[in-house]
Amino acid sequence: MAQIPTTSTPDSVITSALDPNSPRYQKNARAMADLVTTIAREQEKIREGGGMKAIESQHAKGRLTARERVALLIDPGTELLELGIYAAHGMYEEWGGAPGAGVVAGLARVQGRLFMVIVNDATVKAGAFFPMTAKKVIRAQNIAIENRIPTIYLVDSAGVFLPLQEDVFPDTDDFGRVFRNNAVMSAMGIPQITAIMGMCVAGGAYLPVMCDHILMTEGSGLFLAGPALVQAAIGMKYTPEELGGAKMHAQISGTVDYREPNDESCISRIRTLVEKMGKRPSAPFNRIESHAPRHPKEQLLGIVDADPARPYDMKEIIGRLVDGSRFDEYKAEYGKTLLCGYARIGGFAVGIVANQKTHVQDLDKHSGDKRVEFGGVIYTESAEKAARFIMDCNQNLVPLVFLHDVNGFMVGRDAEWSGIIRAGAKMVNAVSNSVVPKITVIIGGSFGAGHYAM
Repeated sequence: MAQIPTTSTPDSVITSALDPNSPRYQKNARAMADLVTTIAREQEKIREGGGMKAIESQHAKGRLTARERVALLIDPGTELLELGIYAAHGMYEEWGGAPGAGVVAGLARVQGRLFMVIVNDATVKAGAFFPMTAKKVIRAQNIAIENRIPTIYLVDSAGVFLPLQEDVFPDTDDFGRVFRNNAVMSAMGIPQITAIMGMCVAGGAYLPVMCDHILMTEGSGLFLAGPALVQAAIGMKYTPEELGGAKMHAQISGTVDYREPNDESCISRIRTLVEKMGKRPSAPFNRIESHAPRHPKEQLLGIVDADPARPYDMKEIIGRLVDGSRFDEYKAEYGKTLLCGYARIGGFAVGIVANQKTHVQDLDKHSGDKRVEFGGVIYTESAEKAARFIMDCNQNLVPLVFLHDVNGFMVGRDAEWSGIIRAGAKMVNAVSNSVVPKITVIIGGSFGAGHYAM
C-alpha cells in the first residue's frame, strides 16, 4: 500500500509570503487604521451617554454617572468587559437618541469574583427604558443564567420611556421578561444584588425588589406610582421621600436592606457584601485570615445581667465574638428586636441572627407612629426580617450563627392583627429548610414559641 506523502510535521512552522511594503498591504493597513480610529471615536461618544450637560446635571444631584459607579465597583486595576455598547446605535433619533440603549452592561471582577454588571445610565433620558434597553438587559441576564454568573444591578431609571411604551412590554424579549429572569435566577441560586441610586418607578420598581440584597441611597425614590400619579389617581399629596424615600423603605416598609448616604458608601457596602459570599462548588464557604476582636473576649463575662429582666445590648456580645469586631448589620432600622448581619468568625464569613435585649424605639409599619418594643421579644417585623436574612444566607452559602436570648413572640391584639403567626411561621420555615451549617448559642434564656425559630 502506497504511503501518502505528508506536507507538514507536528513541529512545522508556517512560512509567510506577506510583503508589508506592497501597495495592497499598505492600502489595507491604512483603511483598517482609519476604521479602528472611527470606531474608537464612536465608542467614546457612546460612553458620554447623554452628553456633558446631562453629566453635570447628574453630578449636581450629588450622584455619580453610570461609568463612574462601575469604576468604583470593580476591582482596582481591572476593566469592564462591556457588552452591547452599540445597542440602539443610530436609533430613536427623533427622541434625541439613546446611546448604549441607556444602560451599561458587562462582565467584571468584584472582590476577585466574576459578576455580570448592569447599570442604568441616568444621563440618557433619566435612565428610561427604550425597547432596546429591555433587550440589552435581558441579553445580559440570559448570559448570566446560562453561565450561572452572579449579577449586580445599579438602578437609576425613570421607568419605561412613555412615548414608546407600546413597544416595551408585549413580547417574550421585552420588559416583563426582566422580572421573570430575576425570579428564575433566584430559583437557580444565582446571587443578585441591587442598589437603588436614583429614581426607580412603576414597573421598574420590581427589578430591585426581586433581588437578594437591596441597597438604597439617600435622595433616591422607589415607587410603584410617583407623587404626581398618586395625586391624579386618588387625590392625595405626598412628598417623594414620604411616599417612597430611602428612610421610609428602611424604617417602615422594610423593603431595603441597607440605607446608604451616598453613591460611594453604597458601592463600598456592595463590595463588603460580595466579600462575604460563599463560593461554589469546590470551596463552598468563604474563609480568609482570622483577626482577633477589637474588644477583649474576657469581658463577655460581665455583659449579661444575672437578673433576666435587666436589658443589655447584644452588640456588646457580637463585638467580642467576631473578627475585628466588624458587623455589617442588615435592615438596621427595621425589626430592631432581632439583629441580623454579616461578620467573620475564625476567618469564616457567617450570618448572625441575635435577639436584641435592649428596649428599642421602632416605627409601626401601618401607622408610622413610634412605639417602644421590648428587648428579647420577636415582633412581626423582626420575624419577617430574620426569615428573609436566613434565606439570603442560604442563597449565598453563608453559615448561620444564632445568639439566643428570647422571651418569645409578641402577643396581643396589635400583634395578631399584624400577622405575627404568619411571620413567625415564615421564620420557622426558613430555619427548617436551611442547607448551610447552623450554630445556636443560648446566652440567657429560651422561652415560648420563639425558641422554635432560632
